[in-house]
Amino acid sequence: MPSISFFYGGIACMVAATFTHPIDTIKTRLQLNGELAQVSKSNVVMNVIREEGIFALWRGLTPSLLREASYSTIRMGLYEPFKELFSSGEAKEPLYKKILAGGASGIIGAGIANPTDLIKVRYQASSNIKVGVVQTALDIVKKEGFWGLYRGVGPTSQRAMILTATQLSSYDHTKRYLIDTLNFNEGILTHFVASMVAGFACATTTAPVDLVKSRYMNQKYENGKGVLYSSPADCFAKTFKAEGIPGFFKGWLPSWFRLGPHTIITFIVLEQLRKYSGIKPV
Repeated sequence: MPSISFFYGGIACMVAATFTHPIDTIKTRLQLNGELAQVSKSNVVMNVIREEGIFALWRGLTPSLLREASYSTIRMGLYEPFKELFSSGEAKEPLYKKILAGGASGIIGAGIANPTDLIKVRYQASSNIKVGVVQTALDIVKKEGFWGLYRGVGPTSQRAMILTATQLSSYDHTKRYLIDTLNFNEGILTHFVASMVAGFACATTTAPVDLVKSRYMNQKYENGKGVLYSSPADCFAKTFKAEGIPGFFKGWLPSWFRLGPHTIITFIVLEQLRKYSGIKPV
């Protein structure tokens, strides 16, 4: 039976997701604009507000919170056990072992929580979904079969592996450097600086796979087959052919604007939860 601290990562991510969800919605809309359409971020925001109302920016919040409750609880809860497993009792774990621990925990969490991620992306991308999360899931099963809920699990797991490996290891390693080398004290300032570095790092490393995931998951399906892309690899190839390397970084800026605050809020909340529970810092 895991201790309550196992769930702190999920709780912290749910708090962060509530505040940053509008930016995530804008990022998803930008990624789904095809062929490098010259649409500014401000135009996307204004179009959504004008046509769908300001609360459309929070569309998909419920599946987003469900996703954090499952995916982030698992990926962040498993990070330290995996780190201890890979480190074999070393006093200071090398960076590559932290990356391995983050990657392993991320891919497990994403694989289990893929249905909530799929529903979140579809909610954010469309104003036509009028039913609840459960009914949306049932509709997907009806039209695409049960495994339709796991459509895109490949790029989702790859993104989660890259994100968690980057985010947790860079936060962990940066924080240790700040404290051990630059004589920072354990506290909110240290957590803020380390999480800013982590947010920038994971926004950059996950941009290409995040875009492929969003486009592949959101396309229309006929007879269980994607209309635009036959596989994530096909989506990657067509995006590269039509838009080049810059196409993979569409939505990077709003992704950074989201992952920066999201990572800051997550780690500050997580560290405070651990502090008040008498658990050692990350």
